[in-house]
Parts: sequence; C-alpha cells; structure tokens
Amino acid sequence: MTTPTPTLAVRLLKTPRRPRPPMLLTISVIVLAVVTLAAIFAPWVAPYDPDAVDFSAFYAPPSPEHWLGTDGLGRDLLSRIIYGGRTALVGPLVVVIFSTILGILLGLLAGWRGGWIDAVLGRVFDVLFAFPSLLIAIMAVALFGKGLVAPVIAMSIAYAPFVARLTRALVTTERSRPYVSAYRVQGFGGGWIALRRVLPNVSPIVGAQSTLNFGYVLAELAGLSFLGLGVQPPTADWGAMINEAQSGIASGEFLPAIAPAVVVVLVVVAVNIIGEELSDRIGGEIPA
Repeated sequence: MTTPTPTLAVRLLKTPRRPRPPMLLTISVIVLAVVTLAAIFAPWVAPYDPDAVDFSAFYAPPSPEHWLGTDGLGRDLLSRIIYGGRTALVGPLVVVIFSTILGILLGLLAGWRGGWIDAVLGRVFDVLFAFPSLLIAIMAVALFGKGLVAPVIAMSIAYAPFVARLTRALVTTERSRPYVSAYRVQGFGGGWIALRRVLPNVSPIVGAQSTLNFGYVLAELAGLSFLGLGVQPPTADWGAMINEAQSGIASGEFLPAIAPAVVVVLVVVAVNIIGEELSDRIGGEIPA
C-alpha cells in the first residue's frame, strides 16, 4: 500500500510576519491586474501612438487631451506608460520563469543526490552569490550589446542560485521523510521518487518565493534602462522614460520622470505584497 505523500516541508522556512490588512492585498491585486491588462491591450487602451511626436505640445500639462501631459518631444505620457508596461513586465516574467526552472532542477539535483554533486553546485552558487545580479547584467551588456535580451539571460542565471538554494533545503528535508523510504521499499527508483513525488511537494513554496523575485528583477531592469543599457529609445519603457525625462527636470518639468517612477514603485510593492501573502498562505497550510 502506497504511503500518502506528506505536505510541504516548509516549517523550517516559516517566519512570523505581522498580519496584513485584507484590503492591502486586494488593492495590490487590482493594481497588478490593471497594469497587466493595460499592457496586453495597449493598442486598444492607449489614447495615442506612443511614438507620435507633437511639436506643438512639448511638456504639455495634464489636460483632457493628455491625461498625464506630454514629454519633451510632445509624446503622450499615458500612452508611453501603457506601452512601456510591455517591456517592463515581460523582461521580469521571463527571468522569473527561467531562473525558477533552472533553480528547481539544480536544487533538486543537489538536495537529492548530495555528496560531491551537492558540494560542487554549492561552490558554484557561492561564486554567483558574490556578484550582484545588476553587475552581472551590466557585464552581459558590455559583452553582447545593449538591449533586453542580454540582461534577461544574465539575470536568469544570477537569480537561479536563490531558487536552487531554497529548493535544495526543501528537498533535503523531504528526502528523510518516511514516505520516501516507503516508495524505495516498493521498488520505485530514486529519479521517479524525486521527480514525481518530491518535486511536486516542494514546487508550490518555491513558486511563491519566486514571485518575490519578479519585483526585484523589474526594479533592476528599470534601473538598467535608466542607465541607458537596457531597452533603447524610442521604445517605450518605464526606466528609459525616466532617463529621457532628465533634461526636463532642470527646467522644472518633473511629471515625465515622476509618472513612470511611481508606476514602477506601485508594481514592485504590489508584487511583493502578493508574493508574501502567497508564501504565508502556503506555509500556513502546513501543520506544525
């Protein structure tokens, strides 16, 4: 008779947090949903072409025609923010997906096999931990050129060790569970147990923790674009928009820089709140 698979081994990773108001989570979900849907349906939602230049409306203030005003080239700020959400959200999403997949596989291998494999992967992770992910992205840009592709690949590699270390800790705990021994006694191979039983058992908590990485990556990619190393003009991107608005700050035109910066902050905070709530709820389902 097959021993039931136990719940996730996350008791060691749970840390008490102050309860958040339910309304805060609701607002975060709404903010993220609105920004995401606006980016997806940008051609139908944006009131103007984000690259359309109007020489008669340089730094126009907010008005019924331009709800957030215009930038130094007369381009509609709201339209550029809506379109900028596409690059600002797709980049972090790709990084989170690839870093999570790679981290889970490496962490599963290290935690399940142990021995020299665990030792070697541990040293590799330590080396990657020594370099900030933004620095790795800048090095990738220096080697392969400006744009979004090189930083996304570099950050996927940089964030994988964080996921791998969490996965390894969970798998190491699960490996000593009685149900694993029960499957071995029944003749199931180690690979089958690891992939079909242990991996589904640890994936939810790893996925919840990876959600938090989305906000960090979004802020770092926006910073990279602000430095002129990420998404290049005239493509609309929140970080690039802040960079382009620097010349207007000296003349007192702050809105073209403030508007995309506020959107970045709102999305990062919303993602962090949602990620922490997911982690708490998944961890809260585990009996002590």
